[in-house]
Amino acid sequence: MRIFVTGASGWIGSAVVPELLEAGHEVLGLARSDTAATTVTGMGAEALRGDLTDLDVLRAAALDSDGVIHLAFLVPSVSEAATRADARAIETFAAALAGTGKPLVVSGGTLVTPGRPVTERDELVAAGPIAARITNMRAALATAATGVRSCLVMLPRSVHGRGDRHGFVPQLIAAARAKGASGYLGDGASRWPAVHVRDAASLYRLAVEQAPAGTVLHAVGDEGVPVRAIAEAIGRHLNVPAESRPATEFPGMFAHLLGTDMPASSALTRELLNWKPTHPGLLEDIDEGHYFD
Repeated sequence: MRIFVTGASGWIGSAVVPELLEAGHEVLGLARSDTAATTVTGMGAEALRGDLTDLDVLRAAALDSDGVIHLAFLVPSVSEAATRADARAIETFAAALAGTGKPLVVSGGTLVTPGRPVTERDELVAAGPIAARITNMRAALATAATGVRSCLVMLPRSVHGRGDRHGFVPQLIAAARAKGASGYLGDGASRWPAVHVRDAASLYRLAVEQAPAGTVLHAVGDEGVPVRAIAEAIGRHLNVPAESRPATEFPGMFAHLLGTDMPASSALTRELLNWKPTHPGLLEDIDEGHYFD
């Protein structure tokens, strides 16, 4: 298959593109800069200059491909500009692929169901700070009714691995270094789902190859890692204490994220596509030490 990938040079895209190429697919990667284009071609893919606002470029690339994996987003991802650009990109892909049965794989984030792990069958309720993004996810799934083999790959809070420099774990490490303590909220029992970036990449490949239309998939390796355990792993490597800290010490969304129990199951995904995560879990990955180089 010839697969068009947005966000091809990003953290997840840089794992997805080699995964696709190794499986024998051709990859056309969207690149918004010369540097990004060099990264894409360096992986062995074909680079296409443009960004999510270049709808004519997106349309032509989708028409010229056997499927689309949509990873890119504008920063900050929950801004009105970002969610509007995402919506228009999905609309453009849907129109180009309508009636073809070709795959459209769109990225999302695992949700929260109080008291239990969220599953692939839970309703996508458009509420809270990411309501607009959830609306876009629902619109992507709805394209199944127009002859598009659409699916969602829902990513957990931590997509980790060697080379991760901007995700939640590096930010927690930076905060621990600055404060001399590795912090968590309350008793630290809240759980984060996580996945190794290479396991996530294998799921994207399986999704574009096999996922039935209208499917929600969970790219979850660890169902839920207690945030205290994450803080303790970081503390061991930095030789600083892991301790409960007040919410005011955590910037931006961190207080909310650290204090919300958000486990997620991938049992249905594993059964449907025979997806088997094989790379280190989050705590094992932290203990490998590469985050502290």
